[in-house]
Amino acid sequence: MAEENESQEKTEEPSQRKLEQAKEDGKVLTSKEMYVFTTLSMAFLFMIVISLFMKPFVVEWSNLFNFDQRSLDQFTSIKRLQISNLYDSYLFILKITLIVGLPLFLTVCITQTAVGGINFSTKALAFKGSKLDPIKGIKKIFSIKGLVELGKAILKIILLFGISIYLINLMLPSLLNIPNGSLANAIEQMKYAFPKLLGGLLIALLIIAAIDYFWQSYTHKKELMMSRQDQKDEYKQTEGSPEVKAKIRRMQMETAANSTKQREAVKDVSEATAVITNPTHFAVALKYTVGEPGAPKVLAMGRGKIAEEIIKKASDHNLTIFQSPLLARALYYTSEIGIEISEQLYSAVAIALAYIYKLEQGESIIEPVIDIPSDLQFDEFGNKKVGDTNA
Repeated sequence: MAEENESQEKTEEPSQRKLEQAKEDGKVLTSKEMYVFTTLSMAFLFMIVISLFMKPFVVEWSNLFNFDQRSLDQFTSIKRLQISNLYDSYLFILKITLIVGLPLFLTVCITQTAVGGINFSTKALAFKGSKLDPIKGIKKIFSIKGLVELGKAILKIILLFGISIYLINLMLPSLLNIPNGSLANAIEQMKYAFPKLLGGLLIALLIIAAIDYFWQSYTHKKELMMSRQDQKDEYKQTEGSPEVKAKIRRMQMETAANSTKQREAVKDVSEATAVITNPTHFAVALKYTVGEPGAPKVLAMGRGKIAEEIIKKASDHNLTIFQSPLLARALYYTSEIGIEISEQLYSAVAIALAYIYKLEQGESIIEPVIDIPSDLQFDEFGNKKVGDTNA
């Protein structure tokens, strides 16, 4: 029982496959508080920069409401003037939206790239009915994650209000004197107070963002941690079970051994009585001595390159080569080198050898039709088939 519990404990680092699967599911490291900090920082920086180039925008905006006689003279009617101003207003709003929105959008993209990388997942966009389950929603609220989110919200309120009150209290004497001074003096005071206040709030947001980032990193890694049983299951899925791998290795070894045996047997072709071919893909060399007990024996057989070597060897020794595709395949897939042929092929081989014997005696006879039992008819891949016996 202890070993079983130990194997279920998630103490192992996530594998590469686990990380890739998490990305496919849309589970990447992210931090909402980091977004808040970076976007507000960019907005603050943007306000400072744009204040230096604000005059052209103010002039353009004021021109939209310029209805003096000169403006009216350019248009034949008030309606056309309104349409023109409406069009100019749309262009102005679009321009401001791009100027403000594009930097903020790039800030969000850069932030996510730095935090957990940008990832697009269709699975994350898919509808999940479980998200509408009120029971799960309540459990999530009272979970550790929910309590941490509540703690962050409380901390955010305390820090923001605390820093705001502290900074305002420091600047209070100068702020109270604003009504007693000129407009220019008031603007100067605000130009000093506002950045200072916003800078203090950004420091508070930075602290919250750092806390949120480390918490999200911790929970994200914890969710991806694996137990030893998870690793075993993943290994079976990717590499196959040990039993299957052992079977594959055994089959590979058997194939290699058969190939070696077939190649070594080519030297015995010279002692064969005849060679049955397909006509070039398969070749089986048979030996049978009339009057001796026993069935014909397979001296050599092979396919592909080995079949070509057998046929060449047979030609070099003036052996008769008989083409019978179905018989050649039946012999290849049911026989072993050095062993007598299958009893089911006695009749077919006997007809073939009798024909070969008469040819060697100089007789001119018609090539016989050799019938192969239906359960011994194979295609070139070793699959059983039922078809034309001459195929």
